[in-house]
Amino acid sequence: MLGMLGSCLVLTTLGYADERNKGGAAQQLTDEQFVMKASEAGMAEVNHGMLAAQRATRPEVKEFAQRMVKDHGSANKELLGLVNKKGFKVAKDMGEKHQAMQTKLSGLTGEEFDRQYMHHMIEGHQKAVDLFKAEAKNGKDEDLRKFAEKTLPTIEDHLRMARQIHDKFKGGK
Repeated sequence: MLGMLGSCLVLTTLGYADERNKGGAAQQLTDEQFVMKASEAGMAEVNHGMLAAQRATRPEVKEFAQRMVKDHGSANKELLGLVNKKGFKVAKDMGEKHQAMQTKLSGLTGEEFDRQYMHHMIEGHQKAVDLFKAEAKNGKDEDLRKFAEKTLPTIEDHLRMARQIHDKFKGGK
């Protein structure tokens, strides 16, 4: 499992940032919850990215997917180093929501696959930005806070790129 997890990043956190905001007030996840949710999402990110690298029809979507797998692999290796030192537990699989998205994407082809993948990347990366900002600001473990601070600009860059690519679909390009 660690080998698979080592090849992914902790970026797409679909649904996790929402847990911090239930009831209108920000709820702080513990460092342990951050690691668990981020590692689950990391497995999903690499699985979605590998699928998109094979299935996407637009070159920019394929390139984006390949970058996701590459960038996410580097950052996740760093997280795993922290996890191993501190004894935090990582997710055993990518979870039901991410598996449902993988199944949905697996059933799509052509332009519809590209559009849905990029839409999912926008949603996931926006939630990841929220999650990593919260950890960087409120995390109790100094090393995890620093990791979140260091990784946040990459997540924000991925979000910007995903929006740019997705906007091309809206423009009929």
